[in-house]
Amino acid sequence: MEQKIPYKIYLSEDELPKQWYNVRADMKTKPAPLLNPGTGKPVTLEELSQIFCTELAKQELNNDDAYIDIPQEIQNFYKMYRPSPLTRAYFLEKALGTPAKIYYKFEGNNTSGSHKLNSSIAQAYYARQQGLKGVTTETGAGQWGTALAMACSYFGLDCKVFMVKCSYEQKPFRREVMRTYGADVTPSPSDTTEVGRKILEEFPGTSGSLGCAISEAVECAVSHEGYRYVLGSVLSQVLLHQSIIGLESMAACDKYGIKPDIIIGCAGGGSNLGGLISPFMGRKLRGEADYQFIAVEPASCPSLTRGKYAYDFCDTGKVCPLAKMYTLGSGFIPSPNHAGGLRYHGMSSVLSELYHEGLMEARSVEQTAVFAAAQQFARIEGTLPAPESSHAIRVAIDEALKCKETGEEKTILFGLTGTGYFDMTAYQKFNDGVMSDYIPTDEDLAKGFAGLPEVK
Repeated sequence: MEQKIPYKIYLSEDELPKQWYNVRADMKTKPAPLLNPGTGKPVTLEELSQIFCTELAKQELNNDDAYIDIPQEIQNFYKMYRPSPLTRAYFLEKALGTPAKIYYKFEGNNTSGSHKLNSSIAQAYYARQQGLKGVTTETGAGQWGTALAMACSYFGLDCKVFMVKCSYEQKPFRREVMRTYGADVTPSPSDTTEVGRKILEEFPGTSGSLGCAISEAVECAVSHEGYRYVLGSVLSQVLLHQSIIGLESMAACDKYGIKPDIIIGCAGGGSNLGGLISPFMGRKLRGEADYQFIAVEPASCPSLTRGKYAYDFCDTGKVCPLAKMYTLGSGFIPSPNHAGGLRYHGMSSVLSELYHEGLMEARSVEQTAVFAAAQQFARIEGTLPAPESSHAIRVAIDEALKCKETGEEKTILFGLTGTGYFDMTAYQKFNDGVMSDYIPTDEDLAKGFAGLPEVK
């Protein structure tokens, strides 16, 4: 007789992970190294430490240690909102009439409303340990900026946030949460930095991009003594911190004998997807189990499905190291769609390498289809999902409906990265029937590819 699975599976406090998992240690082919854009050589710890906190720079370069201890102070902070629930979507299964079993890992049970707090508290901790005055960052939809503002407030650090201009205008309440926690929030591109002024001159009237905001945040950090730059996605150190999501998910699955067949996550820079799949991917890499991994990205910013695997600048202003990744080109300015956190031109080097090796699939979905899935999920499961998360919901529903057609009883796990209560402008446009889809043409993408640097 099948064991009855609770609607929500929680781990006990004693079962919470004490270490982060570094999937790079189990990868036979490691991600290509970051390159110094001036010398073309792999960046050194000393060079990275001029931008990031030294301990975070060490984590960024660490390809060998599978497990890294979570400092006790961070563990204690995690206990304020972790473990997050692994939820069985019984109502959704019934509504779809599918034999599939659907689970989702919900990361919205904290004030920031998303998974971003998992890494922001770690990065703020290391900044405080180093004796810094403050940190700078960028944010797209605002979840990362909110999480970092909260973490900096906790540790008494100054926080300067450059928010992508279209999100700054579309999501004023997210902006005000950041300010409530003490952050200074600037719409990007701005005239407060040299690189911002340059971008405004080259792209007058631009709605901005994460690449633009990164450039401004880095310039701000290196030009102010006692500051370092921190990032909410893309970097290997961020995927490391976010592995807490997958570690908890795997422990909860093991506790009840659940074996996911398909694991799905939304993909922008890679923090949520990488965090969710990393421990499961480790099992696959070690030959212990097999899973189907699906990365879901917006059709308006299709870095995996239509990008090139090449070295590229991580930012539009071309001040950051070069990373080998699936990219649309650092000069690509995506349309101002509402999944602001997925509007990055590239993808994590770790995830890019796994995708390049065929260990992971990728799909792109259009915005109206995403919001249709979000509305369906909200009405059935009772949680209003973030637009970013809803990309994963869209494909999870699609996979469950395939099971309905074939009669296969597959188990699906997806990441619900956060809530959508600050995204009501987007929901309003969908409900009013005025939301449109944008898919870049090959000509649009060619402009971004033309700016890829030549790397020998």
